[in-house]
Amino acid sequence: MRYLIVMTLVWAFSFSFIGEFLAGKVDSYFAVLVRVSIASLIFLPLTKFQGVATELKLKIMLIGSVQIGFMYLFFYQSFLFLTVPEVILFTIFTPIYVTLVYDALKGQFKPLYLISAGVAVLGAYIIRYHDVNANFITGFLMVQGANICFAIGQSAYKKVMESHQGIQQRDVFGYFHFGALLVSLIAFGLFTNVEKISPSLTQWGVLVWLGVVASGLGYFLWNKGACEVDAGVLAIMNNALVPAGLIMNLLIWRTPTNFVLLALGSAVIAFSLWLHHFFMKRYQIS
Repeated sequence: MRYLIVMTLVWAFSFSFIGEFLAGKVDSYFAVLVRVSIASLIFLPLTKFQGVATELKLKIMLIGSVQIGFMYLFFYQSFLFLTVPEVILFTIFTPIYVTLVYDALKGQFKPLYLISAGVAVLGAYIIRYHDVNANFITGFLMVQGANICFAIGQSAYKKVMESHQGIQQRDVFGYFHFGALLVSLIAFGLFTNVEKISPSLTQWGVLVWLGVVASGLGYFLWNKGACEVDAGVLAIMNNALVPAGLIMNLLIWRTPTNFVLLALGSAVIAFSLWLHHFFMKRYQIS
């Protein structure tokens, strides 16, 4: 639990750092490559290359390629279409995706959860009630793509580690970043804008911080923490990222925001989460 709390506080800054210093200024594919490369270098000397089953290596690489490789590609692009508070708020769907993905891995399906997801979509619409346009919809879908990737990674990593409890996670977590690095390299080679790969000193500082702290140590601690709690606590901690990120962005960066619509839409989304947990308790599902 303590790992999840620490990373909630750390990641609260990441949203704003990306939105304020990198989005639209530094090529997103380059930023992702730098961030993942730094994280990979940190875990390279810790990675155990001998005595680990090839199947486990490939599974963890695949999880990393999805949870942060593809997730970052969606996530960074979303800042080109949405404000930082909107990006933060729309990550609130992640717990629902975590539940649905984990159920899928267990061969189950709970259609009632789609009702709570639909209510959450209504809340998102309220927030941009006067300005729902193509850019907003694109940005919203980008964030959902990131949420789904993050949810798939958390659920899959938790399930894999439950089957390999004798493994020291520190010894194999490098493969997680190696998988993400492969995706980042391919995306960089195909889509990067070479005119935006000259970061300023401040932007380099942000990239290094994101690579070392938010990614390198961050995902290890988050996924390790995910393996130590049940799915309900994990969902709640995913939710904790939202108020932490919003408060930090609104108070420190003073981003112009329609607080009435933000509050109303947030209340509807919060209700969707209450509804989600009500279904879990009422029908004794988890």
